Amino acid sequence: MNISYKWLKEYVDFELTPQEVCDALTSEGLEVDALEEVQSIRGGLKGLYVGKVLTCEAHPDSDHLHVTTVDLGNAEPSQIVCGAPNVAAGQKVIVADIGCVLYDGDKEFQIKKSKLRGVESYGMICAEDEIGVGTSHDGIIVLPEDAQVGQPAAEYYHLESDWLIEVDITANRADALSHWGVARDLYAWLVQNGYKTSLHRPSDETFKVDNHDLEVDVVVENNEACKRYACVSITDCTVKESPEWLKNKLTTIGLRPINNIVDITNYVMMAYGQPLHCFDADMVEGRKIVVKTMPEGTPFVTLDGEEHKLSAKDLAICNAKEPMCIAGVFGGKGSGTYDTTRNVVLESAYFHPTWIRKSARRHGLSTDASFRFERGIDPNGTIYALKQAALLCKELAGGKVSMDIRDVYPEPMKDFDVSLKFDYVNQLVGKQLPKDTIRSIVESLEMKIVKEDAEGLELLVPAYRVDVQRPCDVVEDILRIYGYNNVEIPTQLKSSLVDKSDVDVSHQLENLVGEQLVGAGFNEILNNSLTKAAYYEAGEEKNDGLVRIMNPLSSDLNVMRQSLLFGGLESIAHNANRKSPNLRFFEFGNTYCKGAKTESADWLKANGYLEETHLGLWVTGKRISGSWIHKDEESSFYELKAHVMNILSRIGIQMNSVVFKDGSNEMFSKSIAIEARSGKLLAEMGIVSKKLQKQAGIDNEVYYADLNWTQLMRAVRKAKVSYKEISKYPAVSRDLALLIDNNIEFAQIEQIAYQSERKLLKKVELFDVYEGKNLPAGKKSYAVNFMLQDEERTLNDKQIDAIMQKIIANLKKQLNAELR
Repeated sequence: MNISYKWLKEYVDFELTPQEVCDALTSEGLEVDALEEVQSIRGGLKGLYVGKVLTCEAHPDSDHLHVTTVDLGNAEPSQIVCGAPNVAAGQKVIVADIGCVLYDGDKEFQIKKSKLRGVESYGMICAEDEIGVGTSHDGIIVLPEDAQVGQPAAEYYHLESDWLIEVDITANRADALSHWGVARDLYAWLVQNGYKTSLHRPSDETFKVDNHDLEVDVVVENNEACKRYACVSITDCTVKESPEWLKNKLTTIGLRPINNIVDITNYVMMAYGQPLHCFDADMVEGRKIVVKTMPEGTPFVTLDGEEHKLSAKDLAICNAKEPMCIAGVFGGKGSGTYDTTRNVVLESAYFHPTWIRKSARRHGLSTDASFRFERGIDPNGTIYALKQAALLCKELAGGKVSMDIRDVYPEPMKDFDVSLKFDYVNQLVGKQLPKDTIRSIVESLEMKIVKEDAEGLELLVPAYRVDVQRPCDVVEDILRIYGYNNVEIPTQLKSSLVDKSDVDVSHQLENLVGEQLVGAGFNEILNNSLTKAAYYEAGEEKNDGLVRIMNPLSSDLNVMRQSLLFGGLESIAHNANRKSPNLRFFEFGNTYCKGAKTESADWLKANGYLEETHLGLWVTGKRISGSWIHKDEESSFYELKAHVMNILSRIGIQMNSVVFKDGSNEMFSKSIAIEARSGKLLAEMGIVSKKLQKQAGIDNEVYYADLNWTQLMRAVRKAKVSYKEISKYPAVSRDLALLIDNNIEFAQIEQIAYQSERKLLKKVELFDVYEGKNLPAGKKSYAVNFMLQDEERTLNDKQIDAIMQKIIANLKKQLNAELR
């Protein structure tokens, strides 16, 4: 938001310098991003002086040039060659001295010593248009005799500079999107800091109706989207260039003057924060304005000539036949103000912020008006702004007010009731504020004190303060006016010490595992939790478990992710397309689903949503590439599995406490699921399906592991990872060659072995698989190693044999396994 320093002073009295104003605004929460001096005439007439022509003679080699000597108040007069027909000795003129920079539109040129047809010239005698004080180029400027020689032109023309204050307005401070809004805040700061000041704005008491020659009827069909609509007609207007004061105000803050009528609406918006729209009254068919929505797909051409298809959720301002503009966003072609316009209808309204925001996003349009409407304007400021605009139309365009103001306001918006306790203020601020100070600040912010007692205040907060509806909001306002810097840092720190929570443990292990993976060559990625539903839905088949966004920015961001997989595939494709195919990624992130049946403590039964933290690992490309000492080697599933096993081991998962099974997730072409003994899925890892790889545009095989971090944290809640001394007693290794059915998996053998001996069996490993000759049909041979160890004594043969016999018996009983 650009604020003019001089314009601001029209509403609030102060003697602060521009920099002091910036400091005050920043201290109260309106952060100033930049301060820049602005001249009403480009260049500020620097290098231009009043001079007196002492002599004027014809140029010896030209029929139109003159050689003059000009007194600029220096020790010696300057010789200047001039081509103006009206130059003469004895005149007082404006001279551009050597080094002066003059401007011609976007171009600029510097006055230098030069020769004109052999005669040296040390400056330039100027015309009006050459220095920006007028448009005439008929001849040089001739000043009155009393003009003082040597006086800077800026002083002679009483040129005043202004200061442009660029304020970064946060989304919640819609009330500060005008000079009046900023003035209100500055006034409160001045009062709190003891400055003598007052807040004022032009009166609208002179507004009156001149005749009833142009009556316009108003019908509001959609009161939800349009809370208030007011208009007034002005006849016999002359559309022309705006006066200098109005053009200067607009150009200072970066707006381009167009004509007096349009400039008035822009001026009122920037002055008071109320967007206005001006219709050519002759375009208002039937002299009737209808505020309503149009059928889906209704064509509409905006002022810039672009055609749009209106949605059934777009509010339109229509005449008796057709829409004239998208309410609060953009006007329609033919309904604006043109040079031929004589009669106008001024609109001032309050539109529901959500409706305007959605329409602006839907059509890709963003205007100064929509920017304000979608944040919330002052519903009670519409009539004042309309009257000010009408008065300016009378003053600057010679118009007449030709109807009573039509004001459709069926349900007036009320101020916000807030109960504020003094103790609550002091608690949040962290300092004991005097009651008089609290009272003074809220009153200076235009909050009405309805009731006061020893405990606090009952307040009515103005409706334009959409961000102040709770006691904590009022405290925030009090604190920013009082000054954050005025709250002393306490000498004592009060704290409540608590034990480390499950969340703390989870974060600590996330950091440890992250460092472990980075050390193993992985890079961490962070993808958006919003993704597209097409990842989880095949064709017309809907996924009822998706958490859908009610107002998505695009179809690519319309649901919450159910898996980390697809974000990682996007990252892989992005890197692979940039010649970086050998990748190892990991990501910690949350996943979301709806309607799942679970007994998880995180299950929000009231709303039916489940949010869990997951850890994703992606491996693709070559494991070793471009090494002189080792040939290239492709990544494999077993590399991914090793990383997963290391993670489980690092966080305290014992391998004999989990079960390995075939995975069933369709995202994998082949996968292994790791479950707790209770059946909870802890992790699943495998090869991403060819279909998903193709959809992502990835050529290399992708290996992916999905670890349910939430479930893992529950599994290791009581686990403690610690080091211990290497056992003094030797481990014993035994191998078995087992003949089993083809459908039996190693995970089943492993599970039965650990169930047979829980204490002494430390490790079970498959080291050979044979299928082929000399084996019965439907059979295969597994060579399995069993590692036994007692931490307290050396195992003897009797113990070892007893354990192995028990394992063999259980394998035979449960799997029909035979020893080869």
